[in-house]
Amino acid sequence: MTSAADFYAHVQQELQSIEAAGLMKRERVMTTPQGALVKTQDGRELINLCANNYLGLSSHPQVVQAAHQALDSHGFGLSSVRFICGTQDIHKQLERRIAAFVGCEDAILYAAAFDANGGLFEPLLGEQDAIISDALNHASIIDGIRLCKAQRYRYANNDLADLERCLKEARDKGARHVLVFTDGVFSMDGTIARLAEIRELCDRHGALLGIDECHASGFLGRTGRGTPEHCGVWGKIDLITGTFGKALGGASGGFTAARKEVVELLRQRSRPYLFSNTLAPSIVGASLAVLDLLECSTMLRDKLEDNTRFWRAGLTAAGFDIKPGSHPIVPVMVYDAVKAQQLSARLLELGVYAVGFFYPVVPQGQARIRTQLSAALDREHLKKALAAFSQAGHELGLIKG
Repeated sequence: MTSAADFYAHVQQELQSIEAAGLMKRERVMTTPQGALVKTQDGRELINLCANNYLGLSSHPQVVQAAHQALDSHGFGLSSVRFICGTQDIHKQLERRIAAFVGCEDAILYAAAFDANGGLFEPLLGEQDAIISDALNHASIIDGIRLCKAQRYRYANNDLADLERCLKEARDKGARHVLVFTDGVFSMDGTIARLAEIRELCDRHGALLGIDECHASGFLGRTGRGTPEHCGVWGKIDLITGTFGKALGGASGGFTAARKEVVELLRQRSRPYLFSNTLAPSIVGASLAVLDLLECSTMLRDKLEDNTRFWRAGLTAAGFDIKPGSHPIVPVMVYDAVKAQQLSARLLELGVYAVGFFYPVVPQGQARIRTQLSAALDREHLKKALAAFSQAGHELGLIKG
């Protein structure tokens, strides 16, 4: 029989193993709002290249003001779940607005996007059904599917032939309802799902299509309506999950958008919705202000696109190996976890905040610095950051010349 002391010794050994492998993740403490520049606790000012603040709205004056106004008018919190006494008029307003923005009939709010995915599959599908998931889907999708009793299939990332194999197998085995679910944008690579082709495959096999839009809503597509707009299938997706914690204000909270009857069933049975406190009024008020900004102008989305083109071209010219594409997630491939941490540390010394990603966040041998562009960044910020990347890359032997 083991003791509590044995358990804590085991935990300590696990931590030592993580440290020895060079895989320990450390948090850096900031003392300023999220923006193009941030200050750390030791007083350093850094160019911020690792936030999901795609549109620079995390500390936008209109968004902050709207949060204050909602605090004054609707209080700090509801201290309740939605079906008891946790629903305010602004919650219903935000649900209508976000549903229309992403091209669906209705929407339901969650405390986090992780909860939106965690509470999606189990209420809608059962043992007679099948879920087909992209191999690189986010952890929240994977966890949500695990909670569901439906048959599970997985297809190679963005591989339509493998997806069709899964669709045929699910139908051959007599699945009642079939749902294909994919990230709209894959967060580690910045790869955009081939939604138009996936939609066509789903229609051919009588399957539903769902997507996670966390890294797309607000800026991808001509007017920022996300991956469906970018791919020409806006309004043709059955289920859309997303977040207010990235481009849409950067605080927290998530949503699922779908047809009205689907949303109503989630209200009745989705456990994270039924058993978690309502989204705070300040976040709801600020999120409504974000939608006001995005619906009246594409200026921020257009600046982000311009910054992304400049940054990708600059890294390529410097000799770095980057993942191809057009998304503001721009992974700088280093492949070795220790090297990725060394590069991140040297960039920090040179005034650039960019974090290394390595196993288990990405596969073994695929370590990288994931840079993320923002409309808050100006050209001078990007030029300075490129110079720092070039210097650190030469010092560490990652680029030549």
